[in-house]
Amino acid sequence: MNAVPVLSVLLAGALAAADPVVPPAAPDELPDDLPVLESQACALCHSNSPRASAMRDMEDRPISPHRLWSGTMMANSSRDPLWRAAVAAEVRATPSRKAEIERKCLSCHAPMAHHAGVFDDHPSPMELLDDDSRVGELARDGVSCTICHGITPEGLGSDASFSGGYVLDDRRRLFGPHERPFVMPMRAHTGFTPTLGTHVLDAEHCGTCHTLETDALDPDGNDLGVRFLEQAPFLEWRNSWFAEQVDERGRKTRTCQACHVPTTDEDGSEIWARIARHPGGNDFPPTAARDPYGRHRFVGGNTLVLRMLKDHRDELRVWASDRVLDETIEATREQLRRETAAVSIEEVRRDGGALSFEVAVVNRTGHKLPTAHPTRRAWLRVEVKDADGAVVFRSGTTDAAGRIVGADGEPLRSERLDGPIEPHRDVIRSADEVQIWQAVMADADGAPTHVLLRGVEWLVDDRLLPSGWSPDHPDAARTAPVGVDGDDDFTGGSDRVRFEVEVAAEGPMSIEAALLFQPLSARWAEELFRWEDPAIERFRRMHDAADKAPEVLASARGRG
Repeated sequence: MNAVPVLSVLLAGALAAADPVVPPAAPDELPDDLPVLESQACALCHSNSPRASAMRDMEDRPISPHRLWSGTMMANSSRDPLWRAAVAAEVRATPSRKAEIERKCLSCHAPMAHHAGVFDDHPSPMELLDDDSRVGELARDGVSCTICHGITPEGLGSDASFSGGYVLDDRRRLFGPHERPFVMPMRAHTGFTPTLGTHVLDAEHCGTCHTLETDALDPDGNDLGVRFLEQAPFLEWRNSWFAEQVDERGRKTRTCQACHVPTTDEDGSEIWARIARHPGGNDFPPTAARDPYGRHRFVGGNTLVLRMLKDHRDELRVWASDRVLDETIEATREQLRRETAAVSIEEVRRDGGALSFEVAVVNRTGHKLPTAHPTRRAWLRVEVKDADGAVVFRSGTTDAAGRIVGADGEPLRSERLDGPIEPHRDVIRSADEVQIWQAVMADADGAPTHVLLRGVEWLVDDRLLPSGWSPDHPDAARTAPVGVDGDDDFTGGSDRVRFEVEVAAEGPMSIEAALLFQPLSARWAEELFRWEDPAIERFRRMHDAADKAPEVLASARGRG
């Protein structure tokens, strides 16, 4: 059926006082029987209304799926200016494969338009992201409702399902965890049928897109015959303590959804709520409160781009409200501060002017820290101060541009374009040394590269392993660290860095250690900006105006 006229009428009135939604789509330019539909259709019943009690927690806070999702990176995956710049750089590096590169990237970042077939045979698919049509709206709607809820259980967890190899239901069913769903309203207004499908609670469901392999190419676009595992959060989780936790029914309890779609409210209480309301704005009498109710907050760690989405909302065509974006940014920071890592200072020893101590870092996530796209990094900032508060040693501090600086206050050479790659360090003795947990690719010649399609292996991957990671696990070879040989305390879930420094001052010393995080490392930004393209120039302008101070994941204090 054609849902657009229905949406245009209902959205004009029923949602006027509800959560902001994307304006009604342009007239149809696509078939009516697509396996996907814009999120505005779902907002008819799955957004908050002031006249309905549905989709609110015990404190009456609005927690509708549409509201929470609209401010996330998933909702804005195709608007993401960093991603657009990264795609542009890949095309500039291998121009002969332009359309193919764009289609591959869009299959995950604009999956609805991908499944509608609008990118097929198009010479420049990225251009459609700014098209003022229903095609453009479909492409800009990101990783939307009918994608995640339309995935069938077929093949989930298998290699065939990775890199976006999921199967969408061909009968226009949308799966959820509840038995006996109220079918009529959704079927009448959208043509889709709500259906019981508990696989939406499984990590394998997320693993379809969050396990990404790419084919290495040379500058002329020739295939090098190497399939490179670029991102593997799901495989990292599968080889962790988290994947082993089950309830009394044998169901896994520490899945991706447990952290990123929590069924508890902000206070930690289990949510029991109606999952939908009437399109007119009132509650549905036939529906009752249910659980599990997942808060579709999809919080990760990308505060940089989330702030850009808010600061440049008109240019990026973002329709989530400032309030929702602010809530997503704060929820992201809260998760980074409370749920990702722990730091402690141990084994402090003082012998005259020689001060030694160890900083222990614990990964509390169910995957590597940081995980996924290799733009991200974490590192230690350590300062030693004398009794008067004067700094006598520091490592890992940054300047206003987010670059790690050395003893002279200037950026380390490893922060600069074509500079050396900072090695994994088990011992630090100088202010010019810093421990960075990161992943850097190597090209076919073994040289470091920041072009994804040149990557054939990891030059270094010393990102913190998840707790319980085992070298004997079937996924061990694909998720193994690289470049940590000789560091015996680099183990599943933790790493320790020893500091041996000379301090001229006498008296007691205070030690401060913090684990810092950047969604986009200063070095990767420099490598990106070497390419010339309008999308890269736009991102550079936004990046120049952004606050690039790193996020603090955890910190500790000690005395020496």
